[in-house]
Amino acid sequence: MESMNELGFYTLAGQPESPRELIDEVKQAEALGIGACFISERFNIKEAATLSGAVGAVSNRIGIATAATNHSTRHPMVTAAHAMTMHKLTDGRFSLGLGRGIAPMFKAYGLDPIKTAEIEDFVGIMRKIWAGEFVVGHDGPAGQYPLLMMGPQYASHIPMTFTAFGPNSLALGGRVFDAVVLHTFFTDETTQRCVQSVKRAAEEAGRDPASVRVWSCFATIGDHLPEDVRLKKTVGRLATYLQGYGDLLVRTNDWDPAVLERFRADEFIQNFRGGLDMTATTDELEHVASLIPDDWLAPAASGSAEQCVEAVRGQFDLGCDGVILHGASPTQLEPIVEQYRKTRPTGVFDHLPANPAGSAV
Repeated sequence: MESMNELGFYTLAGQPESPRELIDEVKQAEALGIGACFISERFNIKEAATLSGAVGAVSNRIGIATAATNHSTRHPMVTAAHAMTMHKLTDGRFSLGLGRGIAPMFKAYGLDPIKTAEIEDFVGIMRKIWAGEFVVGHDGPAGQYPLLMMGPQYASHIPMTFTAFGPNSLALGGRVFDAVVLHTFFTDETTQRCVQSVKRAAEEAGRDPASVRVWSCFATIGDHLPEDVRLKKTVGRLATYLQGYGDLLVRTNDWDPAVLERFRADEFIQNFRGGLDMTATTDELEHVASLIPDDWLAPAASGSAEQCVEAVRGQFDLGCDGVILHGASPTQLEPIVEQYRKTRPTGVFDHLPANPAGSAV
């Protein structure tokens, strides 16, 4: 079946019982024609390098991107070798995707917050190593390294992806990365503004804006799923974001900060430990739903398969180059993907390579 390289999904969405679940997910995604598999990282059974290798081993066509891992949790040569191994394993289908990480978690683990200059410096280091260059006596924001090298025999171009949120991250993505992944539950206005920010930064850096692919991360939860599952994947997921970095999300979407304060002041929220999408019961999530306005949950694909497809198409209208059908497995997405294929415009996306950060030019 023809791959639709403008569509992606996140493997192991939510809280999988075993990472082995990705084996069937990836096979099903390829059978449906989903073009890209994105890998999120959590410090439990979702370690990104291991999952990347597994996806590469059980797939033949699908593009693969970490979205995201953090540059500061591994030595640069370990990360460079991981990406090169994946590049060779998949015949060029892999993109190394980075992100800033979640500040409260980094603080708890004793990791320093990641700064924009560090990421930009790190990208430069990776580009040089993968080009076969010798990085000698590096002293920059990403660290001090006497020697970093892989050798000219491995010279390759490995596309890089960045998960971006705030204005500095969006500008960085357009300036030095090959693709940018936006955040879930962005309003239409926010999505359009973010796309324009990335493309403008690319142009200002002397790059072709069309060469930087921008992916919408779009919650896609059809009404064919049970109500309790939909509740977990919408209310539970958004509430977890509000727990971790609510101020940033509210500020980015220009939402009312008073609503966030009422959310945080709720006794249940104050006493709950952990992510709400992980362990909250259906009854608890119903209470959480009463704290979140409907318009905050509205930026998503919901309803019938036809309604979901219409919403997905709207993301392309806002300027996105690809849409990640977020929060659901390929099996859960099947009726939506099949409906999308039936009405997919002929030839519009044929120029997109399988690699989710591969150049669209």
